Amino acid sequence: MPVPLSREKIAATAIRLADADGLDGLSLRKIAKELGVGPMRLYDYVMNKSELLDLMVDVVYARIAEVGQRGGWRATVLGIAQATRDAALDHEWFADLLGGRPHLGPHALAVGEATAAALSAAPGVRDIDDLQRAVGALNAFIIGAVRKEVTERRTARSTGTDEAAFQASLGPYLTRMLKTGRYPTVARLVIDGAHLNAEETFNHNLTTILDGITRRSPT
Repeated sequence: MPVPLSREKIAATAIRLADADGLDGLSLRKIAKELGVGPMRLYDYVMNKSELLDLMVDVVYARIAEVGQRGGWRATVLGIAQATRDAALDHEWFADLLGGRPHLGPHALAVGEATAAALSAAPGVRDIDDLQRAVGALNAFIIGAVRKEVTERRTARSTGTDEAAFQASLGPYLTRMLKTGRYPTVARLVIDGAHLNAEETFNHNLTTILDGITRRSPT
């Protein structure tokens, strides 16, 4: 008797495999083997790997979309941004796909609509140009922040140490370079800067972005 399949079941299996091994090793053949079916069966549901990735991404966006409106434009944007970070930390491959090809699945569009609608209500957003800039600034921050955090987590795992210890391993080289006196501000950051908590830093910088959007620029 044929194994029952659906796009949802295929996406869930693909996400589980990608969570474990990343996107590089993900293939329709591997998914088919996990499901106990022949690879050709999957082509009745997804045309190729690109469509599969789009499907996987939209499943993650469905989780982000659950945030909904939170009593004001700022609370809504904060909730969506934090949910995006949480999703990327739970599914690191998702961070790899942010900022690439447009995400146009129904849940991705719902998140985009909720974000744009919230930002359009910000005091500093007066017209469509302001809204475009606000959406662009917010998305650029979120994508950059989550990619950086995911990259640092991967580096820590690959070196078998935590981020602070990894940075400390670079100490001899940095010491030599900083002693040249050519990089005084970098030296301050390295020597005097604290090891900041990733979540607190994300929220602080997100607040800074939203404060900038709130401010009305002079006409």
